[in-house]
Amino acid sequence: MTENEISNRVIGIAIEVHNALGPGLLENTYKECLYYKLVQAGFKVEKEKSIPLIFEEVKLDCGYRIDLLVEDKLVLELKSVEELSELHFAQTLTYLRLGNFKLGLLLNFNSVLLKEGIRRVVNKL
Repeated sequence: MTENEISNRVIGIAIEVHNALGPGLLENTYKECLYYKLVQAGFKVEKEKSIPLIFEEVKLDCGYRIDLLVEDKLVLELKSVEELSELHFAQTLTYLRLGNFKLGLLLNFNSVLLKEGIRRVVNKL
């Protein structure tokens, strides 16, 4: 599956999770439920995937962690905040660049409708 095909299916599943739980819960709650539903749907998913920073040919573990990595291709950064900021977008783009991934989804579960809390983040797609 391509990144776009994966993202379309993931968005549908994320909307299911949001419809079941609604807004207002902690980010970790949505992460655990989304992880469960993605695995149940047959996706390979890694939680809290560590991503190193390579600086002058030295690999440094600086504590960067991707919330969910789907099929080794799609980065999911989950939030439960009043409003997404440019800093959240920049964080997701940084994860894409550090891991050499092409596509990420920034999902804010603290939205009345999840589709209003989704931002696609692209890195050389």
